[in-house]
Amino acid sequence: MKIFRFLDFKVYKDAKAFYNQIIELTNTIPRKFDYLVLQLRRSVLSVILNIAEGSAKKSDKDFNRYIENSLGSINESVACLEIILEHNLITKEEFQELFLQAEEIAKQLGGLSKKLKSG
Repeated sequence: MKIFRFLDFKVYKDAKAFYNQIIELTNTIPRKFDYLVLQLRRSVLSVILNIAEGSAKKSDKDFNRYIENSLGSINESVACLEIILEHNLITKEEFQELFLQAEEIAKQLGGLSKKLKSG
């Protein structure tokens, strides 16, 4: 078994790319919204870290719990993005692009969860 098997998961790579986009985007948001920016950054980072941590677990059942946590975190991220949009801190186009990426990550996490449950 590969020690750092999460490095091979497409969802891990996509979540990292999403995180990097979030960091870049949130650097432009006014400081008075730091609480929201920090929450968004934490939730997106949580997706990545749960994939990595869960992949080290001994059983698929244990790994799946972390994948489910990642699913919760990507949902939290979308909620933060929606609030950021409602405050006109990002454009509708920026939101839509990020929403589609988050949706793709959620689908990948769901697929991985399903695979872990059947394995």
